[in-house]
Amino acid sequence: QVQLVESGGGSVQAGGSLRLSCAAYGYTYSSNCMGWFRQAPGKEREGVARIYIGGGSTYYADSVKGRFTISKDSAKNTLYLEMNSLKPEDTAMYYCAFRYGACYQDAAKYNYWGQGTQVTVSS
Repeated sequence: QVQLVESGGGSVQAGGSLRLSCAAYGYTYSSNCMGWFRQAPGKEREGVARIYIGGGSTYYADSVKGRFTISKDSAKNTLYLEMNSLKPEDTAMYYCAFRYGACYQDAAKYNYWGQGTQVTVSS
């Protein structure tokens, strides 16, 4: 059973930065996909960034390209999301997700989810 534990959310002013972490337990660190999704009140969950663990390929939503960076630390089994130049529209609950195999944009294809960490950006 894969377990994901997020941390690092908080409140910042527009233009600020935050780094989210997701510690992963209970899986073989190989050809899998991990990603970050977010959900704002009244909106659907959307993909922010994802990384194919086997090869390191990364994918970003257009809204965060150039501002967010997804990365992994294989030794620590931890996924990160570095968020810079934050905007009020980035305010949401951020979730870490995992699936065996290839990466997909569709959140429904991810089998395991963390509990979420809140990010609030004020103007």
